[in-house]
Amino acid sequence: MAKRVLIVDDHTETVKLIDEAFSKAGFRVRTACNGAECLLELEASVPDLVIMDVGMPVLDGLDTLRLLRQNPDTADTPVIILSGKGSYDDVRAGWRTGAEMYLTKPVRIGALLAAARHLLGLSPERLPMQMAVVGRER
Repeated sequence: MAKRVLIVDDHTETVKLIDEAFSKAGFRVRTACNGAECLLELEASVPDLVIMDVGMPVLDGLDTLRLLRQNPDTADTPVIILSGKGSYDDVRAGWRTGAEMYLTKPVRIGALLAAARHLLGLSPERLPMQMAVVGRER
């Protein structure tokens, strides 16, 4: 069965690029354009993975992630933050909020796919060293 991915980003071109690549790689993809829409999508069906931007209108990525972690239905859903914000404090905030990984834009789509496959247990390969990865404590 294909793994389900929810892409949450307010930038249409980013969503289109990720959607196309993940669909071609065999994932079932849904999208949302902000955190509030993400929460509605999660009420309908919890995906296997969420890829989410930080800076979005209505409800930003970190506030959305906090709400995900508070909900028993989504508390353990892996989340990759994909953001243009890449300072130490930004990455640290993503990690402290509960992201499994924090990648910065622009990102190579192959690296994003590798990260997703790794989190979903679909690839025994190690992640590339150049990826800005932060694991959260369990």
